[in-house]
Amino acid sequence: MAALGTIAALVLGGTVWILVAGDFAIHEERVTIEGPRGELHAVLATPVNSEGPHGLVVFVHGDGPANASRDDTYKPLWDAYAKAGFATLSWDKPGVGGAPGDWLDQSMHDRETEVEAAVSWAYTRPDIDTTRIGVWGDGQAGWVVPEVLAARNDVRFAVLVGPAVNWLRQHEFALRSDLSAHGAPAPEASAELARRAQRVRLLEEGAGYAAYRRSGIDPEPMTPAQWGFAERNLRSDATASLPGIAVPLLLVLGGDDRTVDVDETESVYRRTVRPDLLTVKRFDDATHSITREGIEYRDDFRVAARTRFAPSSVYAPGYLDALRVFAKRHSQ
Repeated sequence: MAALGTIAALVLGGTVWILVAGDFAIHEERVTIEGPRGELHAVLATPVNSEGPHGLVVFVHGDGPANASRDDTYKPLWDAYAKAGFATLSWDKPGVGGAPGDWLDQSMHDRETEVEAAVSWAYTRPDIDTTRIGVWGDGQAGWVVPEVLAARNDVRFAVLVGPAVNWLRQHEFALRSDLSAHGAPAPEASAELARRAQRVRLLEEGAGYAAYRRSGIDPEPMTPAQWGFAERNLRSDATASLPGIAVPLLLVLGGDDRTVDVDETESVYRRTVRPDLLTVKRFDDATHSITREGIEYRDDFRVAARTRFAPSSVYAPGYLDALRVFAKRHSQ
């Protein structure tokens, strides 16, 4: 009986924890935005405890296919912004979840024009306060958000999480990190890096996809769409655009980032962004997405359960509060 009582207490405690951890104070509304190359299928999340009008934070995805909520991992972030009085807006990448288009058919400039369309759409909503607009983005958004800030004067603040600086250096860093994390033997690592160097050489020479396939570089070749995406974007570099940033910027970095060289990123941003506008928040043990305890790099039942039932708990302590405080401070 004592054992049963203990089990019941644990189950009850876990249930309460899950209910509290997953209870976000946001209302989600599916909206359609006229984008530069077709409709954007978006989610507008508004605070449930405020009538508005609300400020707005526009979300800019990192790399890869992504639906509006990034499989619900954005919801703790949306909730943090709701606590600061902000709505959030995010959309399915083209070709994801039935959205028209193909995200692999985009350049970074194409993505920037999407964000501009989303900001312009906000002016059609009476429940949005367009004097309080911010932008949040991670990873690949480091090549998108600076362009948005240069193109518009109605964005009050920006947050970049683990933004890359140079496309080619970032991809080499990510490959080296992955090989190291998986304990690849030296000959295997050298072969992978050599294949990457050959791909880069073909891309820089303007060789087409047919020439790449004839080269036989990769045992599992890139698809034509993947090759085209690399062709359009391999020269992306944020360095020249960063000095033009004229709004407060929060740079969030994870010390255990295996995707982006955060030391390089921090150095470049400190050197090129106005010091009075730049706030750097570094979480030494956090991953690229600022998750704790290496959660982003683990694939087991406990991680899946935690992500599903208590998504706020996967993030590094202080990260969500940092988003909330920064938004509130720079929108008053």
